[in-house]
Amino acid sequence: MSAPSGFLRELRSQLDQAPELAMLVLVHSAITCLSLIKVASFQFYIHFSGERLWIAVAIAAGFSIVSLLFAVARFSFGYFVGFYFYTMILGFLWIDVFSDYNYPRLLAGLSAALSLVLLLLPVLFIRAPFRRIVALSPAGFGHLLTLILAICIGTIAIASTYSFRLVSISDIYDYRDSLEFPGVVRYLIGWVSSTLLPFAFVCHWLLGQRFRALVVLILLLLLYPITLTKFAFFTPAWLIALAVLSRIMEARTAAIASIFLPMLVGLAGLALTGDSLRSIPGRYFDLVNIRMIATPSSALDIYNHFFETRPTTWFCHISLLKPLMHCPYQQPLSVVMQNTYDLGNLNASLFATEGVASVGLYLAPLTALACGFVLALGNRASAGLPPRFVLMSSGVLPHVLLNVPLSVAMLTHGTFLLFLLWYVTPRSLFEPRP
Repeated sequence: MSAPSGFLRELRSQLDQAPELAMLVLVHSAITCLSLIKVASFQFYIHFSGERLWIAVAIAAGFSIVSLLFAVARFSFGYFVGFYFYTMILGFLWIDVFSDYNYPRLLAGLSAALSLVLLLLPVLFIRAPFRRIVALSPAGFGHLLTLILAICIGTIAIASTYSFRLVSISDIYDYRDSLEFPGVVRYLIGWVSSTLLPFAFVCHWLLGQRFRALVVLILLLLLYPITLTKFAFFTPAWLIALAVLSRIMEARTAAIASIFLPMLVGLAGLALTGDSLRSIPGRYFDLVNIRMIATPSSALDIYNHFFETRPTTWFCHISLLKPLMHCPYQQPLSVVMQNTYDLGNLNASLFATEGVASVGLYLAPLTALACGFVLALGNRASAGLPPRFVLMSSGVLPHVLLNVPLSVAMLTHGTFLLFLLWYVTPRSLFEPRP
């Protein structure tokens, strides 16, 4: 009787929190739109117009109904990444109204909205656990964590022989294009930075092994002079912030707050100090509100414009498939976008790559549904683990998924590896001890 009663208590708790969560996600939607109004002041291809404001408000208000799913769904890996995707698509629908780029905007908006809804259905509601054929003992899991640290240390040591340069964040673009790593090392760097080290940090942190957790954070920082990415520089601080949020908030609230609070701080700081990006609040706004949140939405806008008049890829952009089929683009799509728009190497999410770029606007919702089923594997692999553990160990991946195709996230950034680690993690490891 204990299992059914525990489920009923959890269900009752979720229903009790639904009104507060509904209010939070609706406020988040409003803040997202307000932030984009400010973003338009600094993006040349977004022309905010008071005459079209009512159209954007009506679209955003109608689409925000989708966000109420997050008030009733249970927390999962899919919940976490799904809310970030919701924010991105909401941003695209807003930008779509004011964009300077010419493409069938109504069709693009409908396709993006339907794509999100179809993706959310599996990522929010498929939660049945896998049958666990392989399960490590706590002692065996401890040995696995030691092995992970050894692999990460070895990877960082080898990668540093190819590149190790201490430069300020403002100067990284002067050197980053010249970085070259062998294919194996490049994959290992992606796995270590996005999956293995965040997973190791969370395990050691929640098990009370603070010294090892500190070592993991130092290893993460060492990736910055190797890769020269802001992603590597800010990951340690991001993991600590998630640890704090998940400590003081329920997992669903923490997932929403992890994107809502940084955006709110950026908007408030810019409003209080003026509209200059040279001030400290302005730099924060540029990093968080523009680059972290608005840029993935803008990328979808640009991909819609590009593929309106050019052939789709039919997935030939995936490096494993390119040698097997004819591809109209010999360079990676990010480089193609740089050569066309001169906005830097512009990677984009699954909605832009597996969707618009691969199959076009009409079939994009179907590929989003398929991607949703792939991401839902994470829900099944992590079923039975504490929500806080799932939130923190996957904390880097929502940002990855906003900015790269799903195929790249799964392989290059090791998302599939995290699913395997969740699958073998002992469910009793993080239970309270008497």
